[in-house]
Amino acid sequence: MPTEDQAAAYSAMLAYLRAVKAAGTIEGDKVVAEMKKSPIDDSLFGHVVVRADGRATHAMYVFKVKSPQQPKSRYDIYDLIETIPPEAAFRPLDQGGCPLVK
Repeated sequence: MPTEDQAAAYSAMLAYLRAVKAAGTIEGDKVVAEMKKSPIDDSLFGHVVVRADGRATHAMYVFKVKSPQQPKSRYDIYDLIETIPPEAAFRPLDQGGCPLVK
């Protein structure tokens, strides 16, 4: 089973490679523009939007580790406690200080 970091790296690379294919080039500006065009539906992060400042925003989650008696399988170790929507989980676009955002 991959770690969260490994799964996130795979997810990000897959989104990038799909954007490369859609853009028909590996030129960074064109690939990033393609990624910003439409939301990404990701199996790990769910609905992802790449904002004008380049930040990928998505829901965040709060988990609790299960007690040793609770798991039903080897990797059943967390309980979802709360889902934080993207607008609450990430700094608002107009407060980021990015020179790309007017």
